[in-house]
Amino acid sequence: MEVSLWFWAIFLVVITVMLALDLGVFNRTPHAVTAREAAIWSAVWVSLSLLFNLGIYFYAGSEPALQFLTGYLVEKSLAVDNVFVFVLIFTSFAVPPVYQHRVLFWGILGALVLRAGLILSGSYLVENFHWVLYIFGAFLLFTGIKLFRERNDHDEDMNESLGVRILRRVMPVTDEYRGSSFLLREGGKWIATPLFVVMAVVVVTDIVFAVDSIPAIFAITQDPFVVLTSNVFAVLGLRAMYFLLADVIRRFHYLRHGLSVILVFIGVKMLLIDIYKIPIVASLGVIVAIFAVAIFASVRRDEGPAPPVVLSSSDDERAPDGPPVEPRRRTPVSSPDAE
Repeated sequence: MEVSLWFWAIFLVVITVMLALDLGVFNRTPHAVTAREAAIWSAVWVSLSLLFNLGIYFYAGSEPALQFLTGYLVEKSLAVDNVFVFVLIFTSFAVPPVYQHRVLFWGILGALVLRAGLILSGSYLVENFHWVLYIFGAFLLFTGIKLFRERNDHDEDMNESLGVRILRRVMPVTDEYRGSSFLLREGGKWIATPLFVVMAVVVVTDIVFAVDSIPAIFAITQDPFVVLTSNVFAVLGLRAMYFLLADVIRRFHYLRHGLSVILVFIGVKMLLIDIYKIPIVASLGVIVAIFAVAIFASVRRDEGPAPPVVLSSSDDERAPDGPPVEPRRRTPVSSPDAE
């Protein structure tokens, strides 16, 4: 896909304006993001992505547009796993809800810059060394199988990880949060706050996930423009996705299994690239179907059978043809005023 400087300029202007509105206007004052606000921003980012996809269709035709849409859905679905880890990070560091949006904004923005470097490097390798695609395919196949066998829950304490301990030794860190500040100047030197540590963990975490997701999109297309733009739109919508799904993400028990199957499918697609090229429409259908089945299965499991109704009983009540029924003990409910 031949891309003119004008198209690159439009893309950069749209992203810059949206980020400025996000942080400088709508979220200038730190506050806890509500589910309604997260839903609105999710709709905004998805709408912008689809409009940009429509622009690619009119500019370059249906094939690049399908590649963008498929790559966007791959990155969006794989980004769901980030939400699990973000929940763990904010819980481990006890980040107040009012500062979580600020951490994700700067953390993901920093990760995007590093992702761009990975994408450009990957594009160079794929263009000059075709056999790299087989390495990517084998890596995705292995990662998908490994992810399928992992547990859904994460029990490790991110606050005690090796990287965090090293960071705390390299630079002084305050013991408590200092508002929304990442860095402070005290005694003539700069010191970090725990919020800076959390942001660094978010950046590193996103790059770790990019090691899986970026090779996956090269199975869809090797066009650097499509790879980069689909990544950017998917990742920028990740903050709103987090606030929308953080409270319910653990109820989707089979999402990680669905993501693992998607990785295996893309790995196989990449390994077969010189034998049989799976059509882009078929790939799009398979990815959507896998994701839909994982969500449907999770919802059905979460519903489950209705619990049996337990009726209260008195001391003289008896079960039919049985011994006396023990009175049901009521657990007192403590009120907030009682503490």
